[in-house]
Amino acid sequence: MSSTLSRPLKRHTGTALLRVRSALISLKEMLITGGPVLLLAVGLVWMAYVMLDPNPPRRMVLATGTAQGAYAEFGARYQQALGKYGIEVVLRPTQGSLDNLQLLKSGDVDAAFVQGGSDEVRLGDETPDDPLLSLGSLFREPVWVFYRDDTAKAKLGRETLDSLSQMAGWRLNVGQDGSGVTNLMRRLLDANGLDTASMPLTRLATTPAVVALLAGEIDAMAMVSAPESPIVRMLLITPGIRLLDFAQAEAYARRVPQVSPVGLPRGVVDLAKDLPAQDVRLVAATAMLVVRDDTHPALQQLLVQAARKVHGEPNWFQAKGEFPKGVGGDYPLAPEAQRFYATGEPVLQRHVSFWMANLVDRMWVVLVSIIAVLIPLSRVVPPLYNFRIRSRIFRWYGSLREIEQHITDGTRDAALLHSDLDRIEEHVERLPVPLSYADELYSLRSHITLVRQRLDGQPATPST
Repeated sequence: MSSTLSRPLKRHTGTALLRVRSALISLKEMLITGGPVLLLAVGLVWMAYVMLDPNPPRRMVLATGTAQGAYAEFGARYQQALGKYGIEVVLRPTQGSLDNLQLLKSGDVDAAFVQGGSDEVRLGDETPDDPLLSLGSLFREPVWVFYRDDTAKAKLGRETLDSLSQMAGWRLNVGQDGSGVTNLMRRLLDANGLDTASMPLTRLATTPAVVALLAGEIDAMAMVSAPESPIVRMLLITPGIRLLDFAQAEAYARRVPQVSPVGLPRGVVDLAKDLPAQDVRLVAATAMLVVRDDTHPALQQLLVQAARKVHGEPNWFQAKGEFPKGVGGDYPLAPEAQRFYATGEPVLQRHVSFWMANLVDRMWVVLVSIIAVLIPLSRVVPPLYNFRIRSRIFRWYGSLREIEQHITDGTRDAALLHSDLDRIEEHVERLPVPLSYADELYSLRSHITLVRQRLDGQPATPST
């Protein structure tokens, strides 16, 4: 009984093995036939990936400013924002905007905060061919001119100043070498008719300047910074230190295009203490985020996205969502920034990871082009596959015709012809053919039988 049961099992196993073997043969033939097209596709995608370099580097350098300035504070926020995407942001402290611009132009940093109008080359209408692009305007940076009220009382007979022109002969600190405040203050002082060459100007860094101001070693100091600066907030509440009210703020904006008028509302520093005790008129430059034109586009995209999160909140001089703006200022607006301000962050990034969204975003045009090229080529694969399998069968018909011709002409010994037929039949038995072409294989076998019957002198049995 066990023998009876084993026979169906063996037949079932044999059938399954035959199907697996046929499937493997089909897969092998398909790979051989379509392999060149597949290799071409892989090669084109690899070349496109290498040429486009879609993924950004994992590390970038951002030039900030002095250690306790607003740029340093914002740099730490950018570092945190990009760190969520696996990008290491190295913060490079500098002397200020001029220093940042030099580092950008020399390629030592990838991005930097730059105060509008700080580049000395851009004093006139000339537009230098710098490898720099702007990612937009980030925030307003008021010009803070702090002075000692005892100096004002001693020189003017009162504790408050009305304009910069009253500072003639004062020991005024205009920022250290490399800071953007120096050039801007020179413009403002020139607009007041003051000869900066004859004034006792000092060039101390911000922290030493504050120490000197509090100690009475200088009479006043100027700085350009966002209100987030700890030093600004400290000086605003320091007894004996006053903030200059730019009563002619509108006129300054007309005379010095790098600034615009802004107001510090009464009580905004401390409502309980009513600081300041009245509205203070100021002039402000605009800070920009500047990158090199070879900074990776994906990094530019991440930076401008971070800018919206970091600078979009309201402060003393801006409403919520007012900044950042798609205004390049002294430099052309980068294409990545233009796209962001027009449409926001890429749609894919809202649903998948940044790395995947960035890869698709930067590769899809090339991938579509590659697919457009490969579609016509892929249509050749099925006919080639069909030709390859059928030619394996039909090539033996040539040998059969040759044997038939020898039978008709009687030019060859029958034993040799039998040997040739046996050889053909032996090869055909081992011929690897997918099941879908089995009918043509069996047709070949029947034709071999017909030729053998003719050779033996038997009447041919028509094949069905």
